[in-house]
Amino acid sequence: MDLTTVIGCLMAWILVIGAMASGGNLGAYIDFPSILITVGGTAGAVTMAHSSDVLKSAAGAFKSAFVSNEPNLLAMVQTIVSFAEKARREGLLALESDVADLDDEFLRKSIQLVVDGTDPELVKAILDTEIGILEDRHSANKAIFDAMAELAPAYGMIGTLIGLIAMLGNLSDVSALGPGMAVALITTMYGSMIANMFAIPTSKKLAARSAKEIVSMELMVEGILAIQAGENPRIVEEKLKVFLPPRLRTRLEAEQKEKE
Repeated sequence: MDLTTVIGCLMAWILVIGAMASGGNLGAYIDFPSILITVGGTAGAVTMAHSSDVLKSAAGAFKSAFVSNEPNLLAMVQTIVSFAEKARREGLLALESDVADLDDEFLRKSIQLVVDGTDPELVKAILDTEIGILEDRHSANKAIFDAMAELAPAYGMIGTLIGLIAMLGNLSDVSALGPGMAVALITTMYGSMIANMFAIPTSKKLAARSAKEIVSMELMVEGILAIQAGENPRIVEEKLKVFLPPRLRTRLEAEQKEKE
């Protein structure tokens, strides 16, 4: 479970709804026609703009925003350096026995390509293509929530216009002014809430997750190609250190000193 997503989501909704309830009449903010216009309109427009496959994938991506499954870059560097030491000592074929034990599918595939004697340029081309396809898939998932962030306020504005038209068309009927004004204002609020308390935070979380996953895959490509080139494990490690944030570099260096 990703605590930052859960805590941030709860803070946003509980505090905002709590502030609304503090006025003593939370029911005043609930209007069924406004929900139909903003939620229904936004959902319909997003569905219309994307294929069913992308919508299904985005549903899975939304779930992943609440599950912490970030790559462990430090462990990854240590694993690849250990492979570099083994390959240097026993040859590339010796890595074949480690392939089945790897949890990361991309790393497993990378090692297998090297063990199979694939040309280094072809290895890089295959892995780069896989990274590119992953980026495209992540971008498509993120685009769903970007579309929600864009469309929800727009449907809120449509609701505002509908409410104003209903109100202006019945100026002689005092009883219609209140519902018309409610639809006009509440739809704007609903649209803003959908965008700022759901769609935009989810989109940003998915973008951050994607960036970290791409970095981890680029780290693996750099390491695997260095191993295939027969580079010294210390050089491999130095190459991979650049992918680590400062705190992880410090931790890696501290662990090395302890071993020495």
